[in-house]
Amino acid sequence: MGPHPAVAAIRLAVRRVLHDLLTDIPTSPDTPHERPPAPLVLVACSGGADSMALASALAFEAPRLGIRAGGITVDHGLQPGSDLRAEEVVLRLRELGLEPVESVAVTVGRAGGPEAAARDARYAALDAAALRHGAGAVLLGHTRDDQAETVLLGLARGSGTRSLSGMAAVSGADGRYRRPFLQLDRQTARKACMVQSLPVWDDPHNADPAYTRSRLRHEGLPALEKALGKGVVEALARTAQLSRDDADALDTWAGQAEASVRDATGLLECAKLYALPPAVRRRILRRAAIEAGAPAGSLFARHIEEVDRLITGWRGQGVINLPGKVVAQRQGGRLVIRQG
Repeated sequence: MGPHPAVAAIRLAVRRVLHDLLTDIPTSPDTPHERPPAPLVLVACSGGADSMALASALAFEAPRLGIRAGGITVDHGLQPGSDLRAEEVVLRLRELGLEPVESVAVTVGRAGGPEAAARDARYAALDAAALRHGAGAVLLGHTRDDQAETVLLGLARGSGTRSLSGMAAVSGADGRYRRPFLQLDRQTARKACMVQSLPVWDDPHNADPAYTRSRLRHEGLPALEKALGKGVVEALARTAQLSRDDADALDTWAGQAEASVRDATGLLECAKLYALPPAVRRRILRRAAIEAGAPAGSLFARHIEEVDRLITGWRGQGVINLPGKVVAQRQGGRLVIRQG
């Protein structure tokens, strides 16, 4: 008799990602038939159901593919006793057979709000851990439900197709971060933990209405499903993939078109920008603003629309102020985006 369907589902999802990682590992031109040293894959684990299910699946599948498996838990220090909980997670990961395993304490700042600040601190710690251990990848336990929430948050910000594309299955430097569970729902992960008798920790912040994502999870999505019927989460996750495909294509187009709209000194020419489709033009403007020093996370659609009006609705407007003390202005048929 095989494993429970929920356990089989999480293991299959992880197995596919591990196969992809093995395929991506280059062989030496001098010894093309020799397998390179066993890669190390880390799982980022909070102790919650999603990441514990992911850790258990990694511990089961990695040895069968000749892959070393370890784990990292990040102590954000935002709740009393968080250090003790982090140590408990370390013990649970070691009991699963993962090694190396460590807990990393971080200091969460305030930039961008509490959720964004915690996320930035967490990813910085995971990046450092991956480099420290020489890991080829870090697995993250985001589920289809998390993807649906991310799409709705992007929709609320009104930041365009890229925001609606949600989380990528592969992201980070050199494709470091992998999300095997984006096609699985949260209940599957929780069920897998239950049938394997894996203890899980439910973070009280996930139920705290002070946090936007928590309100969306416990109030927004249930209200949508009540009004529109079941299947909203699946539809939003599907929207994310379709939007990502479109955004990737437009990003490629914008990258290819950018050189053709700059003059010999590198300045953007307004007439040539005007001739481009709006979606392509605005991507070029956004990239130019980020290169000038505007923080990507603080640069919203309304900022780019204001800069775009210097191209499409020129009536002698003054300087446009952007996040990061970046300014944009039109001078002699050229668009100048620089530090103010």
